Amino acid sequence: MNKNMAWIRNRNRRNEGDQMKMHIIKAGSLTTVQDVGRYGYMEYGVGESGAMDRYSFERANWLVGNDNNEAGLEITLMGPEIEFDDNTIIAFMGADMDVEIDGIPIKRGRAYEILKGQKLSFGYAKNGIRAYLAISGGIDVPVVMGSRSTNLMCNIGGMYGRKLINDDELEIGNGKIRDKSELMSRRVDVNTYSGDICVRVIKGPQDDYFTEGGIKTFLNNDYKVTPESNRMGIRLSGEKIESKNGMDIVSDGITFGSIQVTSAGLPIILMADHQTTGGYAKIATVVKEDLPLLAQARPGDTVRFKSVTLKDLKKRKINKIFG
Repeated sequence: MNKNMAWIRNRNRRNEGDQMKMHIIKAGSLTTVQDVGRYGYMEYGVGESGAMDRYSFERANWLVGNDNNEAGLEITLMGPEIEFDDNTIIAFMGADMDVEIDGIPIKRGRAYEILKGQKLSFGYAKNGIRAYLAISGGIDVPVVMGSRSTNLMCNIGGMYGRKLINDDELEIGNGKIRDKSELMSRRVDVNTYSGDICVRVIKGPQDDYFTEGGIKTFLNNDYKVTPESNRMGIRLSGEKIESKNGMDIVSDGITFGSIQVTSAGLPIILMADHQTTGGYAKIATVVKEDLPLLAQARPGDTVRFKSVTLKDLKKRKINKIFG
């Protein structure tokens, strides 16, 4: 029997008994269980959560043979140290961190086999701020409202609705077993994240609350990411945006990428753990495909906004398909 068949047979035996576990030796600064999000519960005050950088998250899952929505780890700034109680396949994407298996460096954008008892260690984020770890089979925590993602604001999902702590143990799902050699041959291009970020926005829904000068300020000035930024929102400092009669509105719905302007005249970009409604005027909404750039923004990074229309986006999509 070749090594690949032995690996698959060993994993299939696991399907008949106890699930594989991963032991969190050191939890890192902010490590949470995430999937692609929780939908359909905004009316009850529960936001979507999920991975901040869904591009990196989904590609990490692909590398290990998972469906896009299998739960993995989102690792912020300083990573964990983890030990597995059986052989498995892992991959990481997103922020560039020094990552090692038993002291041997590994890279983003490819899958690796990790053996029983070996230690997987993440260092400090050198480029970007959030890395994503996928494990073959996914992380098997309870499904809450259709998702395994951790909502830190509501304290639900993931590991008891909180970030991971030292000595946590997580079970690994018994997903469909793929050919190990095929997984190990997969590759994904990785990103280098710039500290100078330009994101496309569509104006509205309350852009009429702002003066013409206020709109020009918003679109023609650079803003800085502040240390107060988190999974709920990216707070920005810079030139104040002028309104016609204040920023307050009757509270209405918020989405991932909504840009509110506070009473201080400064923008906040609402992210994965955003509230479900808000009482500040929303000057614009970030184009979905550009949200992963913001998910990797670090304090001190520069953000600028480029106005586009739905017609521009549709034209770009058509050109991409037929061009």
